[in-house]
Amino acid sequence: MTALRFNILHRCSESAARVGRVETLHGGFDTPAFMPVGTKATIKGLTPDHIRGTGSQAILNNAYHLMLRPGDDVIARLGGVHRFMRWDGPIVTDSGGYQAFSMSDINRIDEDGVTFASVVDGATVHLGPERSMEVQNNLGADIIMAFDDCPPSPEAWEGETSKCQNVKMSKGGRAKPQAAVGDYLARVRLANERTVKWLARCVKAHRRPDEQALFGIVQGGTDEQLRRESLEAVCNVELPGYAIGGVAVGEGTEMIRKVVELTAPLLPESKPRYLMGVGYEHDIVAAVRAGVDMFDCVLPTRNGRNGNVFTRGGGLRLRNAEFREDDRVIEADCDCLACGGLMSRAYLRHLLMSDEMLGPILASIHNIRHFQRLLLDIRAAIRENGWPRFFERWAAARTREGAC
Repeated sequence: MTALRFNILHRCSESAARVGRVETLHGGFDTPAFMPVGTKATIKGLTPDHIRGTGSQAILNNAYHLMLRPGDDVIARLGGVHRFMRWDGPIVTDSGGYQAFSMSDINRIDEDGVTFASVVDGATVHLGPERSMEVQNNLGADIIMAFDDCPPSPEAWEGETSKCQNVKMSKGGRAKPQAAVGDYLARVRLANERTVKWLARCVKAHRRPDEQALFGIVQGGTDEQLRRESLEAVCNVELPGYAIGGVAVGEGTEMIRKVVELTAPLLPESKPRYLMGVGYEHDIVAAVRAGVDMFDCVLPTRNGRNGNVFTRGGGLRLRNAEFREDDRVIEADCDCLACGGLMSRAYLRHLLMSDEMLGPILASIHNIRHFQRLLLDIRAAIRENGWPRFFERWAAARTREGAC
């Protein structure tokens, strides 16, 4: 078979939502799909069996972090990331570009990519389209992402300095900011230009196209015309799938919805559509109804590690004193390891307040299962044209109020 096959199995009669199936060399997953994030080849605190037990069919790894430690060459010699982490299902890797822009002290951003100081040991590292493809080819994920330039949100642009412009280095090796030049739209135009140029270089450098499906990423910020221009340029390159990038970088809910509702229907109809980094229930539902098929987000595990859990009615902060003697499970009809094992909110609060590692583990498992149950119900609503009943059951999908 080819690296990826995508079949649309059912279309919603009242929206652009669709149910489908993606097949890769390491198995398939149903769409719309939610993929938990295993940044460093691990979903923090959880074993592969835990992950499978939540109903997750595909996961996301981070090329940037794995390049730095243990090294993509090490993982390649050990048989690839599936064998390395003992996950036999589909894996997606991002390109590493976003982390290079957002997390590190940047030396230089130019047409060749990003040069930055490693968060591991401070060493100078260069990451560009060719190196990103080499890293992801070495990791061996089923779906890999093109290296792109992700501009900040308009809000984050205020005061933006070193992340958007070339900077000088101080004697200590850290970035020394210079004043940002130009306006937000100029920055987005530059990102559009780089993204499409880098995509062409990624396609040329990709040496495992029969085994790994390369997705292009549409940028364009929050400007409608620039979104359309990026979409046209990126989708002019024939690829197995396409992603919407740059909408989880500080925009509010309404702006995310506006950008997604503009972009998703214009992406190739026969290819998987992936919205990167968006994870609240209401954002997922709005994107599904606009025609998006794939999602990933760190919310379930990040919140779980802090004792914050999701329910259909909204979020709960289990560290709150109100749960000290609450004998109920997190959610009555949830079948996760915590709820199915009849572990009470009071017990989970005790674990969290005592800094027992089991607390964050159980909360993370519940949260991932919550999102897989959300997607199960979304797929059922699409197949059965059952959106009214869905929204009756999922208050958290109607509004961000109550989000944990």
